[in-house]
Amino acid sequence: MNSAEIKIDLFRKLDSLKGNRLEEAYGMLLNYINGKNDINDWQNLTIEQQNAIKFGINQLDNGKGREHKKVISDMRKRYTNA
Repeated sequence: MNSAEIKIDLFRKLDSLKGNRLEEAYGMLLNYINGKNDINDWQNLTIEQQNAIKFGINQLDNGKGREHKKVISDMRKRYTNA
């Protein structure tokens, strides 16, 4: 795909979104566009933050991860008044 085709495809996909999905995509796109690539981000984390990330990666590597949909579903069940 060339640049023009990518832009048209992206526009069509964004145009089909409604409500919260559109707002989420807009926020993610703005975060990506406005974000900066700072290679020092890791060094700026505390030791505790680095260790927590390493722990999470280790859990994923050992097959202990959970699907995003399952986590969200569990949280909605737990924290909504349904």
